[in-house]
Amino acid sequence: MTVGSTSFDVIVVGAGIVGLAHAYEAAHRGLKVCVLDRDAACVSASIRNFGFVTVTGQGAGDTWRRARHARDVWAELAPRAGIAVQHQGLNLVATRDKALDVLQAFMQTDMAQSVNCALWTAEEAARHAPELRLDQAKAVLHSPIDLRVESRDAIAQLTRWLAEQMQVTFRFGEAVLEVATPKVVTAKGQLHAERVVVCTNADIHGLYSALFAKHQVQLCQLQMLRVQPAGDLRLNASVMGDLSLVRYHGYSKLPEAQALLEQLQQEEGESLAQGIHLIVVQSADGSLVVGDSHHYGASVKPFAQDDVDALMLRHMREALNIGDYRVTERWVGIYPSAPQTDCFIEAPDAATRVAIVTSGTGASTGFGVAYDTFADW
Repeated sequence: MTVGSTSFDVIVVGAGIVGLAHAYEAAHRGLKVCVLDRDAACVSASIRNFGFVTVTGQGAGDTWRRARHARDVWAELAPRAGIAVQHQGLNLVATRDKALDVLQAFMQTDMAQSVNCALWTAEEAARHAPELRLDQAKAVLHSPIDLRVESRDAIAQLTRWLAEQMQVTFRFGEAVLEVATPKVVTAKGQLHAERVVVCTNADIHGLYSALFAKHQVQLCQLQMLRVQPAGDLRLNASVMGDLSLVRYHGYSKLPEAQALLEQLQQEEGESLAQGIHLIVVQSADGSLVVGDSHHYGASVKPFAQDDVDALMLRHMREALNIGDYRVTERWVGIYPSAPQTDCFIEAPDAATRVAIVTSGTGASTGFGVAYDTFADW
């Protein structure tokens, strides 16, 4: 398929992970697909995140179901697209009795039991995951299902594979000015498609801005770091802590989470105020990606705060037997966030869909969202 083609079965606007997932789903169904993106390459949230395909802890219902589906798609596509899975699983260290209460309640849910989660004692965790700092641990939730890829590489690799193996046309550096399906007007001309899917992530004032307003979407800015341990530290799985239990809805919606939240408000008020919860993942070179914080608004300042980074690094030190380390990179990411929904799929007309993940879970749920978009369309 040539870049000069102007007629397609499906046009996808946006080449982040949610857009790529829709391109895959459409191509998988035998459709002729074109992806448009205003940037010369994917440079936004999809390459700035953890690459952590998280099932465990996602909200019950559609979000968990979509994450479960997406995880299996990632596991299937990664070897075909040359994407390395850096590590598998999740270890969430509970250091408070009330955090243990939440984990014990979570272990009674289908979300935990269906993927064979285990609740390790500190002694068991020390055998399985010696990288964890366990002197204050009450227990460790282990999930075997979650995956980690290097997002800054994986997005480009997935794009290349879709182009080469599934004949998806990519037109980068081509801003979309208007969608009036079957017509799509860009800064470089006019294209046609029987169906159009808009996946424009944080461009909340652009195409279909009224739908973003309908869902009260604002922007969320997060801070992240790359850390190089001085010693030979190897993670067996991604790492989280108590703060994750009051943020991820699969835990935080459990009745037991309220008591933990009240305790954390007393003991970790500043971390909660900065929207911090700990995630640590590891890259092939041994470096760690550490985060993250969350700050919300109609617009967000492009400046990272050193005191926020310091808090995240403190949580990292409390979670890992890391020893000396140095920070090698710092960056911010931005994604759309809505107060009442993790995602919306809207149909402004019969031939157009607007599919936006509004919870920062695009890598974790995007393939599931795409499946739902096409399931009844």
